[in-house]
Amino acid sequence: MERDIPGRTPSGPAAPRSGGNNHDTPDGLRAGAPWPHDRRQRHTLANVSPSTAVPAVFAQAVRGLRAVRPRPEIILEEVSPPARLAPYAYAVFATVQRDGAEVGSGRLILLHDPAGHEAWEGTLRLVTYVTAELDAEMATDPLLPEVGWSWLTDALDLSHAPYKAAAGTVTQTLSTRFGDLSGTPPTADIEIRASWTPVDRGLEPHLEAWCALLASTAGLPPPGVVALPTRLVGH
Repeated sequence: MERDIPGRTPSGPAAPRSGGNNHDTPDGLRAGAPWPHDRRQRHTLANVSPSTAVPAVFAQAVRGLRAVRPRPEIILEEVSPPARLAPYAYAVFATVQRDGAEVGSGRLILLHDPAGHEAWEGTLRLVTYVTAELDAEMATDPLLPEVGWSWLTDALDLSHAPYKAAAGTVTQTLSTRFGDLSGTPPTADIEIRASWTPVDRGLEPHLEAWCALLASTAGLPPPGVVALPTRLVGH
């Protein structure tokens, strides 16, 4: 069977950020619900069991994802997963902020097919899309795609998140405006689309790795390190 393309299954459509879905989700999850550990939100998730029991493997995987506390610059939100990608699905949307401005975003989707997928080499699959703005000079670096892919694999390795059957693409774009839009500096973006199969059922390390990928893509400094200003006043 042909290996799956990130954001879609071999027979399914591309995955939107959110949309209608009738799949059961564990623990009474609702689209647009705040992250369980986000103290900036006053609402909490209702601990209501779904009408139809979900597989224990999927429920355990979701609990592992929800157990992670991201760094303050990364805001997570549970959103509706795309329909028809797998019998069971769960999705998280993230925004990355720096100095009060959004500098990146991403989506992570957990898929579960009890029957398994030959392309997945398992019954669980993680699919992600991450994007962030870049300096125009970086967008022309021919090594950027390899570096961008290493942000994912290094994050998985450093987070001790064993995986297999990884696949993906890294796209760099440089946009130059013309006509009525001329005069605006060129803008550059990087997009990372990837999917991989977790080897272990505990998915906490995988979400931690994903948060590290978001931070690297958005250019955040390591946790606890304050970034120096790019230009000093008076110099």
